Amino acid sequence: MPEKKEKKAAVKKDPAVKKTTTKTSVVKNVKKPTTKKVKEIKGVVAAKKVVDKPKIEVGTEVKSPAVTVKPIKVKVKTRQRSAERRSLKEKRPDDYYFAVGRRKRAVAQTKLWTSKKLEISVNGRSYEEYFLVYKFREALLAPLKAIGLDGAKVELKISGGGKRGQSEAARLGISRALLLVNPDYRLTLKKLGFLMRDPREKERKKFGLKKARRAPQWAKR
Repeated sequence: MPEKKEKKAAVKKDPAVKKTTTKTSVVKNVKKPTTKKVKEIKGVVAAKKVVDKPKIEVGTEVKSPAVTVKPIKVKVKTRQRSAERRSLKEKRPDDYYFAVGRRKRAVAQTKLWTSKKLEISVNGRSYEEYFLVYKFREALLAPLKAIGLDGAKVELKISGGGKRGQSEAARLGISRALLLVNPDYRLTLKKLGFLMRDPREKERKKFGLKKARRAPQWAKR
């Protein structure tokens, strides 16, 4: 027993002797800035020196540095381009004016000549033989009557659609061709609605329905 007491007293007196503890100490990995990085940063700061601006006396001429100015390309308007292309395409060597009219699934390619007599042919036949219904004939002649043009030669090549759609497509084609003859006809034709392409078409049938929107009839019993 006295030996143990002597050992404890020796440990307290000698600071070199450390106590062994059972608790484990956790050391965190903390990155400290190294001396090299600090030196590099100091070097950059030292490299930047403030340069005094030269003083300009009053009355001295200051020459500005030469500035290269790039030429600005002016874009031509798309409407002007389209008008030029139309004039090249639609005025053919045979002196006829070409235009296309559409309605529903019908497409009417029209050729128009200015002449004294009124001659209208549709797919190689006269318009009276092709369109047997009076309304469809009147649709063809409507733009010519609105302008008051008695004589004109018109050749129509129509494909697709029914007779009503074909007649309205031909009306649009003839009215567009008349604008190429004289652009002053626009006011009269536009008021009557002959220059508007009618976008209305039959809607497709949906699955589960009888038609585009017609649902099957509901039966209680």
